[in-house]
Amino acid sequence: MINWASLETVFLDMDGTLLDLHFDNHFWLEHLPRRYAEQYDLHPDEARDQLLSMIMAERGTLNWYCTDYWSDRLAMDITSLKSEVGDRIGYRPHVASFLRALKSTGLQSVIVTNCHPDPLELKLQRTGLDSFVDGIVSSHQLGKPKEDTAFWQDLQQLAPYRAAATLMVDDSFPVLESARSAGIAQCLGILAPDSKQVARETHPEIPCVHHFDEILTAIHQQRPLPSIG
Repeated sequence: MINWASLETVFLDMDGTLLDLHFDNHFWLEHLPRRYAEQYDLHPDEARDQLLSMIMAERGTLNWYCTDYWSDRLAMDITSLKSEVGDRIGYRPHVASFLRALKSTGLQSVIVTNCHPDPLELKLQRTGLDSFVDGIVSSHQLGKPKEDTAFWQDLQQLAPYRAAATLMVDDSFPVLESARSAGIAQCLGILAPDSKQVARETHPEIPCVHHFDEILTAIHQQRPLPSIG
């Protein structure tokens, strides 16, 4: 599925790949509409419809992911509202084992996320995820989302890599397709990003897994622990 022996760098999405997407889905589809309805004295269904219309209009853009944008647009403190349901932030299955495997084999692991720096900090505080990886890059640092093929060239500024020796792991097929178009040699999709939803269908051209336990054996077989002495 993946040629682990050929890799130097593994880029990792965060939400839906390392962390359970349930938190984000719950926030945007349930918690925020409820609080929006309270603030603007709307029926919950009306509030949800209004929000979804605004959100979907920004799909694929950096605004879609931007806490500052939505705080200004809605006149609500999105980061504070996210902290209200922060207890829902958590890892997907087998993530710690997967990240330890990457570290033990000497591969460079970098989180490459569309998450805005403010909720990113909240998630790191809740999970300690940053202790497992070699670096973290938010697309907001580069001014364009991962869906933009130009993102991957700009990423060299913050996380230098050789495309031919790099793997991108993400639950978003548009992001993986963008990475492939930019020359990233290998991609891996995640089919079960949200623990409360059914798994999605696989991609016709990109290898996919439900959870990381499906690839742990291959990592250890293809990249044995370095010898000592």
